[in-house]
Amino acid sequence: MDILIFDMDGVLIDVSKSYRKAIQRTIQIYLETCLVFKTKRRDWVTNEEISLFKSAGGFNSDWDVTSGFLLYLLSISGIPPLQKRKRFSSFQEIVLYLKAKSSMSKKKPFAVNKGHLLSFLKKVTLSGGGLRGIRRILGNFWEGWVYRTGDLGQENLVERIFQEIYLGRQFDRHYHLPRFFYKGEGLYLQEKLLIPKKILSSLRKKVRLGIASGRLRFEAELALKKFHLLPYFNSVVTLDECEEEEKRTFRLTGKKIKCSKPHPYSILRVAKEIGISNPRCAYVGDVVDDILAARAAKKELDIIAVGFLATPANRKIMKKAFLRVGADLIIKNPKQLLQLID
Repeated sequence: MDILIFDMDGVLIDVSKSYRKAIQRTIQIYLETCLVFKTKRRDWVTNEEISLFKSAGGFNSDWDVTSGFLLYLLSISGIPPLQKRKRFSSFQEIVLYLKAKSSMSKKKPFAVNKGHLLSFLKKVTLSGGGLRGIRRILGNFWEGWVYRTGDLGQENLVERIFQEIYLGRQFDRHYHLPRFFYKGEGLYLQEKLLIPKKILSSLRKKVRLGIASGRLRFEAELALKKFHLLPYFNSVVTLDECEEEEKRTFRLTGKKIKCSKPHPYSILRVAKEIGISNPRCAYVGDVVDDILAARAAKKELDIIAVGFLATPANRKIMKKAFLRVGADLIIKNPKQLLQLID
């Protein structure tokens, strides 16, 4: 083994109380504050249901998971369809519009039925996964309720709420915008290291280490600096670099492609930046899109796809999903990484 590449969330960093909670809180705020669902619940979606969503494939982005879940919940909520999103100049106008529109609708009490959710997600997987798969199943009937695209400061309500919750005070500093929906501490402060530094040090002595993450560069650096991880890694590729490559490709070819996982771009770029000729590699990820990205990288790289079941919660769901998409190896313990490279 020459190069060992990691995903960040759920592999290097425990995000069960940060990104996962941000998904849950964003859904809660969107439904209760923006769409005036009067039932006050702390569990609109559970951790298990989020894992099921991610196992469908195409949901590497937690913003997409949040948007997808909102579309699904609205489809079973009794709220009438609203197919088209109107254009507004500010997110405050969107909130006022959604409140007024939703207040006129009769909404029935509802809860997620696991059997129905599993059936729905199976159809999403067969339809290509991700938000595209959801649109193929649900059509555009509830798209008008979920403002999830465009600029965070004006139109992208889902991303705005999510980032306020995840970043807290860092939201103001990074985006130079005041928080509107959430005034508490950023949930990124709840993150913990999953792979001990002792193991990273042992790995670092034997192979080159890299990170291929779906995080924004700014958010990746928050964790890398907090846990003093930068010295361990020879290359770090984030969502920013994927988006830059998308823009470059569009300028050169006129084609729009997505370079974030399950596309292999981030993994291939890490290997290229490390610069070993014909390296033997492994990529360690915790969701379906990680495995799919590593398998796609096999066309250009000698690499194995490793599924990491870091936390006991929802292991059965993710193990089944890893096997379905062809993981070469599934591990539960960070110490198994040492065995892997030996």
